[in-house]
Amino acid sequence: MTSAQATSSGRALIVGATGIAGQTVTRQLVEQGWEVFGLSRSGQTELPGATSITADLLAPDALAAVLAGTRPELVVITAWMKRDTEAENIAVNSATVRNVLSALENEKSVRHVALLTGLKHYLGPFDNYATGVMADTPFHEEEPRLSSPNFYYAQEDELFASAARNRFTWSVHRAHTIFGFATGNAMNMVLTLSVYAAICKELGLTFTFPGSDTQWNGVTDVTDADLLGEQIVWAGTHPEGENEAFNIANGDVFRWRWLWPRIAELFDVPWAGFESEPRPLTVQMAGKEDVWRTIAEREGLVEADVTRLASWWHTDGDLGRNIECLTDMNKSRNAGFMGYRTTPYSFIDKVERYRAAKIIP
Repeated sequence: MTSAQATSSGRALIVGATGIAGQTVTRQLVEQGWEVFGLSRSGQTELPGATSITADLLAPDALAAVLAGTRPELVVITAWMKRDTEAENIAVNSATVRNVLSALENEKSVRHVALLTGLKHYLGPFDNYATGVMADTPFHEEEPRLSSPNFYYAQEDELFASAARNRFTWSVHRAHTIFGFATGNAMNMVLTLSVYAAICKELGLTFTFPGSDTQWNGVTDVTDADLLGEQIVWAGTHPEGENEAFNIANGDVFRWRWLWPRIAELFDVPWAGFESEPRPLTVQMAGKEDVWRTIAEREGLVEADVTRLASWWHTDGDLGRNIECLTDMNKSRNAGFMGYRTTPYSFIDKVERYRAAKIIP
């Protein structure tokens, strides 16, 4: 395969196309004139301008059949599956990468594969989260792997092995918490906090920070989904992005104690910060499903099932960490990717888009 030479368009396959990152990069590539195939397990989310493909990533024969003839030159893998243990996470998530790349092997069309991972590369897996961290913040890409098993490492190893065998280039993109606009996907802090704020307003409750003292008072960063998509496309179309792992965050840092009141103002709700201990959303929002249904029916919203919009446990996990989390972006900048976002703008932009789509009031 030849190196990318600032390719402007071609054929792309997005694996996990209905996710928060997958929908974004699909939309961006379509807008840039690419022929895009969007692969997902459900196929239920509309992907304007893209060809939707439904397949089980853990069924290799069926997967190979549906991908036959797609012949993508750029493959973007954003899908992952959560299991109860890290051993199970490794088994299924390494298999998804292996199965996708094996399915495409015979047609030899693939030039570049981009893999989305995240900060668990530095923090450790769910089973051993943030207990054996060796890296100092901000996290740098050259930090060695942790000793504990990690499905991100297993996915990378599948990617590296296939790249060596099939002579395509690769990139790995390590995102922090993603702020994005996506329909039919609940793994999204912006949408989760927006739903939480709307329920607080409906019930006259205080918009209370659910996380830890460390996250309330410490410095952190996040990743805008549009910025993530831009970096993925850049890495897949420029030689400087080949065969490298890149952090991807907005480029600014903030404290939740500064951002939280600004979010509350967007929804016109009173707020409270950290006070003595975390107050998780899984507890605060337990049994509130009918409240959201009432809001949705009264306001004419498109989704009345709160479980399809808000992921309380996922946001609790991010905001409940007792370790400082922020990433260094210099490697990406030095390679030529100069994109950035300001975090307040990122949050406001996504709220406005959710409101325009009648997903939140």
